[in-house]
Amino acid sequence: MTAKCTKAFKLLNGKEIPAIGLGTWKATDEEVYNSVLFALKTGYRHIDTAAGYGNEVPIGKAIKDSGIARSEIFVTTKLWSIDHHDPEAALKASLERLGLDYVDLYLMHWPLALNPKGNHPAIPTKPDGTRDILLDWPFTKTWKLMEPLIEKGFTKALGVSNCTIEKLTTLFNENLKVKPVVNQVELHPYLPQHKLLDFAKKHGIILEAYSPLGSSDAPLLKDETIAKIAETYGVSSATIIISWAVWRGTVVLPKSVKESRIESNFEIVTLKDEDGEKLNNLVNERGGPQRFVSPPWNPFVVFDSSL
Repeated sequence: MTAKCTKAFKLLNGKEIPAIGLGTWKATDEEVYNSVLFALKTGYRHIDTAAGYGNEVPIGKAIKDSGIARSEIFVTTKLWSIDHHDPEAALKASLERLGLDYVDLYLMHWPLALNPKGNHPAIPTKPDGTRDILLDWPFTKTWKLMEPLIEKGFTKALGVSNCTIEKLTTLFNENLKVKPVVNQVELHPYLPQHKLLDFAKKHGIILEAYSPLGSSDAPLLKDETIAKIAETYGVSSATIIISWAVWRGTVVLPKSVKESRIESNFEIVTLKDEDGEKLNNLVNERGGPQRFVSPPWNPFVVFDSSL
């Protein structure tokens, strides 16, 4: 039997983050407006967006039009790499687009800075076609500029995204005034990142799973082992994967613009430990970890950890 997910995890700041949120990457303005509005009416109380997605305006409109109290909705947005020199201005711009006074969580989207004076407003490139990365601007410097955003009331919490154990260790070696409460990364049975999850739990950080079904073509939905487990519960493979994410103590952000999928993605089952472990070990049966989201950040190495 499935049930709407009411589980939430406690963050280091004492606030709670709903275990399932709506992912909003790669959707038209109309699609994302309708999907957020439907998700909120379905029972979702966690919406994940980013300045880099270009959809904060329709998401903000959907939140307003839902009629649900702002205090009941957990909203996340992210700092794009072009804005690492001025996170405060970037967050203020995001808040204006969202039509909100604050967000519940503000994430550094990638642990690298792009040239704000480059040849493109989002992804500037060099003459050789590589991305115009500021290799002399460490992401730890950006974090220091983000820390005051909580005290100023623009966000309730700060976090990171796409950070490895090495990147987090580098950050922790700084004299932090504010510790990241989450790390949003690609997580699914083909990329479970067990070492990163263990590390995060030791430091009180919640991992959030983006692309939980394996990115846009959802290859995990075709996996025979997952399908067999799903059959024993009488549910879909997607439900099993999302239930597994919650079972292992991670926040999961499935994205869809179809109402039926949005609704079913919010339903989970209580996974037996033995089935959770089968999914944990699936990566070994499939020849090792598979990452589906890996933009060309060379020569900067983002994913520098063993998995």
